[in-house]
Amino acid sequence: MAISLADIKKLRDITGAGMMDVKKALEEANGDFEVAKDLLRKRGQAIAAKRSDREASEGCVLAKANGGFGAIVGVKCETEFVAKNEDFVGMVKQILDAAIENKIKSADELKNMKIGNFTVTEIITERSGVTGEKMELADYACLEAPVVDAYNHLGNKLSSLVAAEAGADQETVHGISMQVAAMAPIALDADHVAEDVKKHELEVAIEKTKQDEINKAVENAIRKAGINPAHVDSEDHIESNQAKGWITAEQAQQAREIKASAAAEAEANLANQAKKIEMIAQGRLGKFLKESTLVEQAYIMSESKELVKDILKAKGVKIIDFRRITLSAE
Repeated sequence: MAISLADIKKLRDITGAGMMDVKKALEEANGDFEVAKDLLRKRGQAIAAKRSDREASEGCVLAKANGGFGAIVGVKCETEFVAKNEDFVGMVKQILDAAIENKIKSADELKNMKIGNFTVTEIITERSGVTGEKMELADYACLEAPVVDAYNHLGNKLSSLVAAEAGADQETVHGISMQVAAMAPIALDADHVAEDVKKHELEVAIEKTKQDEINKAVENAIRKAGINPAHVDSEDHIESNQAKGWITAEQAQQAREIKASAAAEAEANLANQAKKIEMIAQGRLGKFLKESTLVEQAYIMSESKELVKDILKAKGVKIIDFRRITLSAE
């Protein structure tokens, strides 16, 4: 049977599929819209299955808060072109709105949530079939509290949520949402940092401090021998600086021998510096916690670099929790 342009346009508006795909589906379905929609959906699933092993590194992240409940939805796709497509962004908005309305608590719950007759997983799969790109629910987060604020960074790749106690000034909470997005804190304060994270960071700090002590001893020994440490800090530098005439072959060999012997001596002496190393490492851990926890960070909206905790105290605002999702590599 002949398929009218009006019917093709109508089904295309409903499904978002390409004009030729819609026309072909309607012809196979003899003009039956429901059968044609089912054909397009099955083809979409087949295309999505073929794309399952491809990398989805682009996408869209959106956040929204309403009535004390906020959520962030991130959906991945393969290309920036599709990520910026109105239909794709509209799908993410549709999923987010439904998550807010139903107060969805987890990614698994979101995947199985129905919008109309289809689950979120089915909706994403169908859109994947339309575009020919792999798509997947990348991440989901939510917060529920007396006051919840959402922030979406320009470009739809980064969003944040912040929850606060009742009576919190919305403008202040929004500023904290921007802080979370910009500075990526790992926890609210030091007490909320997981013990295994603290342990790992302390171990890293101890190893770095030990290496610094060894490097310092080697540098002093080389300088004492009348050689510029910067000229012999790597084998590549030794060779290139020797070729330039900045150091002699004898100095190059002497530097290699000093580096080996001074490093071995300094390493053997580390046990005698245990207290010093521990003290320096603890200082480094403290610096890490200060830079990585929300309340200890310098507030990005303050010209005088006031700390977030001081801003919150002045405004009488107590932050309960926060979430942050990004698709960008950091």
